Amino acid sequence: MLAVCVLRAAGVHVEGVVFTSPFFDDRNARRAAVQLGVKLHAVDFTDDIFSLLDHPPHGFGGAMNPCIDCHMRMIQRAGELMQNLGFDFIATGEVLGQRPMSQTRQSLGVVGRGSGFDDLLVRPLSAHLLAPTQPERDGLLDRSKLLGFNGRSRKPQIELAQHFGITRFPAPAGGCLLTEKGFSRRLAAIQKKFGLERRWAGLLRVGRCFRLPEGALCFCGRDGRDNEALRDIADFPAGDIVLRSVNVPGPTLLIPRAASGADLASAVELCAAYSDSHGVAELVVKRATAAGETFHTLPPPAREPFAAWLV
Repeated sequence: MLAVCVLRAAGVHVEGVVFTSPFFDDRNARRAAVQLGVKLHAVDFTDDIFSLLDHPPHGFGGAMNPCIDCHMRMIQRAGELMQNLGFDFIATGEVLGQRPMSQTRQSLGVVGRGSGFDDLLVRPLSAHLLAPTQPERDGLLDRSKLLGFNGRSRKPQIELAQHFGITRFPAPAGGCLLTEKGFSRRLAAIQKKFGLERRWAGLLRVGRCFRLPEGALCFCGRDGRDNEALRDIADFPAGDIVLRSVNVPGPTLLIPRAASGADLASAVELCAAYSDSHGVAELVVKRATAAGETFHTLPPPAREPFAAWLV
């Protein structure tokens, strides 16, 4: 948001670009675009991030986050959009030294050079600390109107936001699920068993994930919204299995594709264990597949043993 304001104050026409995937969304960007009155281009980044998760040339961060390569690919995609729309350069809101891994001088250089658009990549908030870019050298952008922010403190940014009348802005955290270790464990389990597909990534945002004793993965809803999402995701022709308790409130469970007989029995017990079984002598669990429905009746099992199956 600050980069947009700085560039517009320098007389530059700016449009926004936001990337979307199952791991991060565009809600903050859309709110910011409305607040600033900026046209926003949304780019689906799912296939890009999937390819990087298979083999990130610069490795992962603290979890399953290929930040350097992800950022490099985003700059590439923004550069392609720049060329297609007839714009002159790309800009980001990065601040030199703000983030200890991705915004060091070395990291910014790696991203710029690797993207192929290094000389057309402007970082207006820290431009005075970086080499002049082509639009500055060519006179398209007045370097004197850019800034020289540096370091971890966000006090200068907050003061600049006040100067531009920006009163609502998102928290500094990036919001990418790939930086979360618990989410990354679940993603790694899916990747190992099935490879990466769009709907698997969507599944990881819903409920709890369990690994059943013989290896099947099982997703268990935590509330009504999760349960509905799992039922919507289920693909019976692809071999998915859905379980839900019938006679008491409880979770919906989704087993992607197939499972052994032993794992199916375990999933029935898991569904029963996480159901509201107070005062009920027997639970009825319905199992739905492409072939039809099967009903299982069992006494309420204790929930504690199943915690060890959580991914």
